[in-house]
Amino acid sequence: MALSGEVGLRLLLCPIGSNIVVRTACCSVGTILPAYSTFKAIESKDENEKQKWLVYWAVYGSFSIAEMFADKILCWFPLYHHVKFAFLVWLQLPSTNGAKYLYMSRLRPFLLRHQARLDQILESVNSEMSQFVSDHQVEFRFVRTLFMKTLALVNQTVKEIIHPVPTQANQAIEGPPESIPDSQSDNED
Repeated sequence: MALSGEVGLRLLLCPIGSNIVVRTACCSVGTILPAYSTFKAIESKDENEKQKWLVYWAVYGSFSIAEMFADKILCWFPLYHHVKFAFLVWLQLPSTNGAKYLYMSRLRPFLLRHQARLDQILESVNSEMSQFVSDHQVEFRFVRTLFMKTLALVNQTVKEIIHPVPTQANQAIEGPPESIPDSQSDNED
């Protein structure tokens, strides 16, 4: 077990290796593990755990938005994904409380300062989205119907692949049955 852990760590931290390993690790550490931890916090009814993961998601969402705009520049920096991985781990570590620190020192003051304007923007976006959905009900029903028919077709195809219909033993194509000439009718002519 120690050998596999060492190999994984070397793959993750190797600066000249493929970014696929470290990007997958970022996805796992940034979303999959926190999503499961959030589920556990919700199910346990522990208010401190719920707050911890709400703070994490607020910071992670803000980071993701900033990264989305800066990605074209950031991807050129060597070891960017390694630094991102370390940052995501730092956000979650109980010993560092990174998410809480960033929330309290940066994100919360920013959101409090711009809360009124952000509320106006969200209200406007919500209103526009409601109007858009209302105006395009026919199209949404069409897309839903198309999606459901496609899903049914895919489901049927998968069922046929998994459980094929048994075929009959003789599947040869046959022509019309041959008629045997009647010897009496030949003699009558």
